[in-house]
This record gives sequence, structure tokens and C-alpha cells, in this order.
Amino acid sequence: MKPLILVNFKTYPEATGKKSLPLARKISQVRKQKYQLAVAPSILNLKEVSEKTKLWTFSQHTDSVDLGAHTGRIPAKELKQIGVTGTILNHSERKIPFNFLKKIMENCKKERLKTVICASTISEVKKVAKLKPNYIAYEPEELIGGNISVTESQPVIIVRAVKAARSISPKTKVLIGAGIHSKEDLEHAFLLGAKGVLIGHAVAQAKDPTKFLREMLP
Repeated sequence: MKPLILVNFKTYPEATGKKSLPLARKISQVRKQKYQLAVAPSILNLKEVSEKTKLWTFSQHTDSVDLGAHTGRIPAKELKQIGVTGTILNHSERKIPFNFLKKIMENCKKERLKTVICASTISEVKKVAKLKPNYIAYEPEELIGGNISVTESQPVIIVRAVKAARSISPKTKVLIGAGIHSKEDLEHAFLLGAKGVLIGHAVAQAKDPTKFLREMLP
């Protein structure tokens, strides 16, 4: 499986509304056969990006409900119906109680949606690994949104996170997030055992996102 480069648009002004699809199209211009490029637009832009690009598309969140009388919820089944590839779950900006997370995972597996569960500590990595997601995104909370990469400041703990995930769920791949913003960060992540990265503002707010990714991906 190719390493996953997942760009989280969050709700950055440069990546929402009418700017979401153009940003996704700029990312899709990056031709790097070694990697699987993916984006996580805001929920309001998810369907359009899914339909009008060939990128893998991830929801930034999914709820623990089926289709039915659930106002304002995001069911896994509906995501599947609009062509979404998968979902990010338990991001530090949208934590999910474990009992709900377990139900969401059941629904996602039923719909064959790929799952990326975020974890900010080694103990959390071990806990969510029991749910056997496709990916665990390890992101120390204090480094999210900053310019100091976890690969630079905490390389040893990345090795620990990878080992912890593999010991419980050998098929789960570990992504690294928090401060990833350079080719060196990406290379270090791979050397430390990661199988991809979760990137936010470094791409979404880049002056030229296409150029940024081309230079970042060797």
C-alpha cells in the first residue's frame, strides 16, 4: 500500500466555501506515483470534492448513527452514498468518547469506509488500536497547528507509537501529524516507521499548495 498523504482542510478560510474545490484541484495536480494523496474538506464541500476530483476524500468526522431521525448528524452510510473514501475520527479538535467511537467504527467497517483514528498519547494509541482502524494518526496535541514537527521534537515517541499500534493491530498503519511541513519531516516520519502523514495548515494555507507538495514529496 502506498504511503498516505492526507491533507486536512479543517475550516481554514483558504480551504472552505468556493475555495475548497480549487484547492483540491491544485492538490490533484501533484503527480507522485509513490504516494496516495487524499483530502479532508469541510462537510459542506465534501460531496463536490468527491465528485469532481479523483482524490481520496475523507470526512473530518462521522457520527455513531444510521440513516433516520438524527438532525445535524453525519452517518457513515450517507458518506458512502456520496462517494467518500473514508473518515477522520477523534481529532484533538473533535474528540469522541470511546463507546461512541466503537459504534462509529462498526458502521464505517460495515460501509467499507477507510478509517483514520487520531491519538495524542501512547496510551490513546493503544486504546484506539483495539478498534483495528486502517490508520492511526499520532499527533501530540501541543504541536498541532505549529511549525515544530513532531519528527524533530519527539522522534523517539513516534517509534513507540508505531510499535504500540503494531503490537495490538498489525495491519493498522501509523500516520504522523502535528507540525509536518517539509520534505525532511516526511523522510524522518518514514524512517521512524510511519506510513504517511496528516497535514493541515502547511498545505491549506500555502501560497502555492501544488508547488509546496511537489517539493515536499520526494
